[in-house]
This record gives sequence, structure tokens and C-alpha cells, in this order.
Amino acid sequence: MKKIVILCICCLLFIVPFHVQAEEENQTNIGLAKNAKSAIIIEASTGTILFEKNAHEKLAPASMTKMMSMLLIVESIDKGIIKWDDMVTTSENASGMGGSQILLETNEQMSVKDLFKGIAVASGNDAVVAMAEKIAGTEENFVTMMNNRAKELGLKNTNFKNPHGLEEANHYSSAYDMGMIAKELVKHEEIFQYTSIYEDYLRKGTDRELWLVNTNKLVRFYKGVDGLKTGYTKEAGYCLTATAKKDGMRIITVVMGEEDAKVRQQETTEMLDYAFAQYEVEQLLSTKSELGKVEVEKGKSKYSIIVPSEEVNLLHKKIDQKKSATYELHVGKIKAPVKNGDVVGTLDIKEDDNVVRKISVTVKEDMLKASFLDLYLRYLKDIFSGDIIF
Repeated sequence: MKKIVILCICCLLFIVPFHVQAEEENQTNIGLAKNAKSAIIIEASTGTILFEKNAHEKLAPASMTKMMSMLLIVESIDKGIIKWDDMVTTSENASGMGGSQILLETNEQMSVKDLFKGIAVASGNDAVVAMAEKIAGTEENFVTMMNNRAKELGLKNTNFKNPHGLEEANHYSSAYDMGMIAKELVKHEEIFQYTSIYEDYLRKGTDRELWLVNTNKLVRFYKGVDGLKTGYTKEAGYCLTATAKKDGMRIITVVMGEEDAKVRQQETTEMLDYAFAQYEVEQLLSTKSELGKVEVEKGKSKYSIIVPSEEVNLLHKKIDQKKSATYELHVGKIKAPVKNGDVVGTLDIKEDDNVVRKISVTVKEDMLKASFLDLYLRYLKDIFSGDIIF
């Protein structure tokens, strides 16, 4: 047993030097978002704020609300509650929604895939209500799910009253909170199949064919932009959460309360230009990086490889000297069965002995529970190999 104990200790204290991310920069006097009521720039993989202006002010988010609805949809798909090919029957409540629509009729059936496209591209209020009812049974139950998810994400300046963003008393969010929702949403890469569409059709080839054109024009006119969501009401003004990826770095920007769509697009473009000109990321670890090997109690195999649950990127300003730091892996006892994605420990990212970020870790491959015969054969093997000494 001595060899196994030493191996586990090595796994628990696995330290390697690397470069740490740039310090957060909350500049308000660099000529960005001059006309917006509030704004923020976030680097997606680290969550670092590169710029903010009144980022925690409570404002009407308009149709940017739909980002939370889209997040709950893709999370429901991940959990197996619904599937992309499921058909959804439109209720009278959903078909009666005002504002932007994909013109659903009562009792019309449409796939989750097409409804999501209608939400992401055309900002269909009827589509998002149909999906809300599909997932939660009622629109009201879905709104409760939205607010619960906001609390789980630690959002303190958000309260949803509907899944679409039409004006309603006490329906509010902030640029920071919208950015955090976007940060969670972009972890689901399948959404970009829809949010990156500039134009497409629904019901193609039928007499009710509908041409969709993305309300986010930057999808077409700014290289690298592949989402996310526009918004407009009289109360909210013109809003936009945009995201773009270049050279391995994903940036999220939010502007709220712009005076018109042209200014909204221009100031978002300037924010993206600033972020990509000033910053870069260096990947330390991918989700396939092997951090060490840990024994799995009663596992089909004796050991499991530990990997990060998400990519570990290090952000820094291009003109700054890179800083050195360390990471330290902490894994507790693992019992089979265990699946890839299950959190089995943490990776502490440290600078000057201070933990600056924590990343969850998981097993590289699913591990089934061993049968009695498996354990007996392993016991015999350990005896003959010398791993067990009497």
C-alpha cells in the first residue's frame, strides 16, 4: 500500500510555474462607451473586467433577457430534459405575444432547434415563450427558474418578470450581470450555430416561409463576432451584448441605454477593437491536459487521470511583462462510479502564494464500479507484482 499512498500525495501537490493573468482594469476615461448609460468588457475565459462604466446600475435589459432563457434551454438539453429535435406545440399564450415574433400560430408545431434559431436570430418573443412553457410547464415557472439561476450565478442586480424582455415593472438587470450570463452561455459552443447566423429561413418551402435577419449586424460586419443578443424598448433604449473570438481570446461586451442602433453598433465595435488591441491570452491548460493520476476506490480500473473541467487561460496586456505563478491540484477520495464532468477536486491558481482563481477538475474518462471478480483479480495481480507485501 505504500506505493499507492505516495502516488496520491504526489497528485495532491502538483506544482508547475506559469504566467498569471493581467490585473483587472476598471478604466472609465479611455474614450469608450461615451453615449451608453452603462457598459462593460469581459474576457470570457478568465472573467477579467477590462473596462466598465456604471456596470452595476439596474436598467431595463430589453431582449437581452433572452440570453438567460437561451442558457436555460441549452442547460435543459445538456440534462436530457429536452432534445434539439423535440417538437413543441405553440400555446395560445405564446402565439399571442407582441413585439418581435416568428409568427407562430396556436397549435403550430416547431422543433426546439428552429425555435432556438427564432430566438437567437429574430428575437422571437413567441418562440421564447413556447420554449419556456415546454421546459417549465408555464411561463411563470420558467421565470422562477430564470431568477433562481441568476442567484446561482451570484447576480445581485437582476430580477426577471418574463422570459423575453418586454417592458414590465420590476424587470431589470445590469451590464455586469448581463455579461456574466453571457459568460456562462458561451461555454455551450453549440449556441454559435444559431447566434452567428446573419440570415436564414424558417418553414422554408412552405406558404408560411419566414426570412430571418439577425438584429445583431456585427455578426456580418465585424470579423470574429458570433453572437449574442440585441435589445430595444422605449424604456431600455438600444442595448447589445456582443461576443467575438480572435487568436484564441473571446471577448464579451455589453452596452445599455444607447440612443440608436447605429451608436450601439459603433460603440460596441470600439470596445471590441480596444480589447483585441490591448490584451491577449495564453493557454496554460486545456480540458485534455493531464494533471496527475489518482486511485479510484472500487473502480473498474485502479487509477483515473485528472483533467481540468474547463480551459485555463492566462490574460495579460500585450505591453506588460508576464508574471510567474503556480497551480496546485487538490483531489479528495474518489469512489466509483464517476463520470467525466463530475467535480472531484479543485485546481488553485496562485500568485505570490495567494489563490487568485479556482478551477474544478474531473476525471478524463468515465469509470465504472468494479465487480467482485474484478477486485479479486486485481488483488491477485497486486500480490504477484509486489504491490501488496505480507
